[in-house]
Amino acid sequence: MTATTHSAGDRPLAGRVALVAGASRGIGAVTARAFAQAGAAVVLGARDGQAVESVAESIRAEGGEALAVLTDVGDAMSSERLVRQALDVFGRLDAAFNNATDGPPLAPLADIDPDDFDRGIRTNIRGTFLGMKYQIPAMLASGGGAIVNMASTAGIQGTANLAAYVAGKAGIIGLTKVAALDYADQGIRVNVVAPGPILTHHIQAAGEEAQRLAGLATPMRRIGQAAEVADAVVWLCSDRASFVTGVTLPIDGGQQAGNKPPQMYRQGSPVQPRNP
Repeated sequence: MTATTHSAGDRPLAGRVALVAGASRGIGAVTARAFAQAGAAVVLGARDGQAVESVAESIRAEGGEALAVLTDVGDAMSSERLVRQALDVFGRLDAAFNNATDGPPLAPLADIDPDDFDRGIRTNIRGTFLGMKYQIPAMLASGGGAIVNMASTAGIQGTANLAAYVAGKAGIIGLTKVAALDYADQGIRVNVVAPGPILTHHIQAAGEEAQRLAGLATPMRRIGQAAEVADAVVWLCSDRASFVTGVTLPIDGGQQAGNKPPQMYRQGSPVQPRNP
């Protein structure tokens, strides 16, 4: 599934400049293309310079404007340089998607190496903080803007063996709420998306059975597509969401609504399995 293609009369970000941190692959790359299709010039940052340049080239090949910048979101100078490049090349910044993420391998909390824990916090919490620290002044200078941060349903409800990831994503949600309140009356909206199981390279690498089981864990009985997250991010950054700020938006097929046990249907009547 690809991100929605916008017609000439349906380009909600035409004339604007959007930044995506963590844009080399997956949701970040798909969202960068969705921003371009919505009319924005796009600045892409990632640690993998070759991969992020490839995404930028694909946008330019479709007639969009894109700039790739080698970026480490956990480094203050690197995060500042990403924003400065956007201003130097395109003259303004109107939207940003802080998508970079990291976390150690699965392990019970006491088995996690402190350095691995610090790595997850550095990318998720510090990286999101630094992104907003430099994006917000640039947006204020342009008269306002919109920021979307990437969390996870794991930041809303804990997940076993993912202490650093859960702590990082919960921290992003907290940072988002504070930033939304700090700048709500200054023309800047800040929201956070919290995806559930999405078909990215991690789930693809896990195989079809893992994908099937992940889909069954959602009330919609399927996993989501990166384009479904991208479309939500573009909407949150557009004027169509002009009265929305401080929101945590789950994109999870209904997981946060509650539990929907599997059902077997016989002669039109639902029958609960013995071990749902």
